Amino acid sequence: MDSKALQGAVPTGRGSWPAGFGPAELMLLLVAAVWGGSYAVAKQATQQLPVLEFVALRFGLTFLVLLPALRPLWRDPQWRQGLAVGGLLGANLLAIFLCETFGVSLTLASNAAFLISLCVAITPFVEWWLLGRRPARRVFWAAGLSAVGAALLSAPSLADLSMGWGDALMLAAAFLRAVMVCLTRRLAGRHNLPALTLTAVQSGVMALGAAALSLLAVSGGGTWHLPPATAGFWWGMAYLVLLCTVFAFFAQNHAASRSSPSRVSLLMGSEPVFGAAIAALGLGERIGAWGWAGGLLIVGAALWVSLAPEEGVPQGRP
Repeated sequence: MDSKALQGAVPTGRGSWPAGFGPAELMLLLVAAVWGGSYAVAKQATQQLPVLEFVALRFGLTFLVLLPALRPLWRDPQWRQGLAVGGLLGANLLAIFLCETFGVSLTLASNAAFLISLCVAITPFVEWWLLGRRPARRVFWAAGLSAVGAALLSAPSLADLSMGWGDALMLAAAFLRAVMVCLTRRLAGRHNLPALTLTAVQSGVMALGAAALSLLAVSGGGTWHLPPATAGFWWGMAYLVLLCTVFAFFAQNHAASRSSPSRVSLLMGSEPVFGAAIAALGLGERIGAWGWAGGLLIVGAALWVSLAPEEGVPQGRP
């Protein structure tokens, strides 16, 4: 079944699914839950291996796991175009991961969570800019509510907010996330690759890019580190590769071509809520009433947009 047939096979408001909510939206919520639990794992891993080498190892292993998924690429007569699309999206993802990883190391965790969640508020404007499609008015309201919720969840006091190099990197990552979902939607019609094949190409580009940057750092006087042999590190790497990368990127690529970028971003914007819940239940972290109120705002904003039919129509760019 080709991508157009698949797109038609994902209805909104048909069968047992609520109006405007279907398998693609459910997959995005699962991705948000998986990514919400990834922060502690990734933090422990990067304490044992430098950031660039960690990214290269993570996506190198992902690429090896997904090697069988590359078969459709060579069977496609337009494989060069598909490879170009995967390369562009992979480069974007590499930039996102580097900004996020280095940004978190240079700023407070609360600032990082707030700034990366601004992707939800930025996406409607990037969608308007890149796709020439003005989202429905409720999307802008929901984006604003989600940004307010992220602020309450991560920084209940204005005194906790500051802007430094780490904050700037997290803001750049939020913008690049918004660009990512819009580019995925914009380029969806330029290839016939399955979502898993596209994920494999992206992983290969990210692994090569991070490895090249690591080698540049070594040639500049740095040191190449071998991965630790501890069981905890490799169990964490398995979680990050299989769930947070293979499943999550496949689900995001699959859903981004079947739903509007703003809706994708809002559903993914529930990630901090899952992260807070996992931290509270699994790590015993204390979250105040303002934090839970912010989490409810994010979830409410995501549901508001995802459960309503899309109304945006093509218009001129702002």
